[in-house]
Amino acid sequence: MKYWWMVFYCLTVNVLSQAQCKTFIIGKNGDTLNCTDTKGLKQGKWVIHVDPLRGNPGYEEEGEFKNDKKEGIWRRYNLMGDVIAIENYQWGNKQGTQRYYNIAGLIREENWRAINPENPYDTVAVPDPYDPDKIEYRIIKIDGSSRQHGVWRYYEPGSGALLREETYFMGQPYVKKKNGEIGVATANTPKPKANTTDSTKKTAKPAAVEQWEKKNSGKKKTTVRDGRAGM
Repeated sequence: MKYWWMVFYCLTVNVLSQAQCKTFIIGKNGDTLNCTDTKGLKQGKWVIHVDPLRGNPGYEEEGEFKNDKKEGIWRRYNLMGDVIAIENYQWGNKQGTQRYYNIAGLIREENWRAINPENPYDTVAVPDPYDPDKIEYRIIKIDGSSRQHGVWRYYEPGSGALLREETYFMGQPYVKKKNGEIGVATANTPKPKANTTDSTKKTAKPAAVEQWEKKNSGKKKTTVRDGRAGM
């Protein structure tokens, strides 16, 4: 009896979900997919197929939409079924760690911060470059999108060896400044001065030369013959 109640409950939920969809498809497991509601917004689980076009490989991706925006974990596969990306979304924007693969394995990790498009202000944690346990919180105004935020890592395909790292703070790269501090590059960050020599700076004369010039300054200049024939 309990089994039939479970079947009835699942069927009821499925029918109700379909009733809220203007268009939808039924998946292999009988679940409702690719639902578009009466307002034309994508809702719930979706499976999207993209054919190859103009040299670009096709792919399939699956995840959930909430009011026409990607939400939560999305997985992307090549047309052979291999995972090529695992992405995380919030408010339709990338949020947190994104991982990208080829057939040899993990090749890149990205970190993003999603911005709520309905709230132009966000509170962000600013770590102290000298004290990892110290964090300062700042309120900044930004537009609704995603920002590179955190460490990006690049790996050698196959071996998985780390090739390089890049660190970002709200879309700005972290750089090593002149004073050795690690921080965000800004327009006011001074550039290192070029190591140039001032050609206009006079070189001090030896004391013996200065005495000779002073002693002979009032005398008439004479021409010294050096044996060369003149015109």
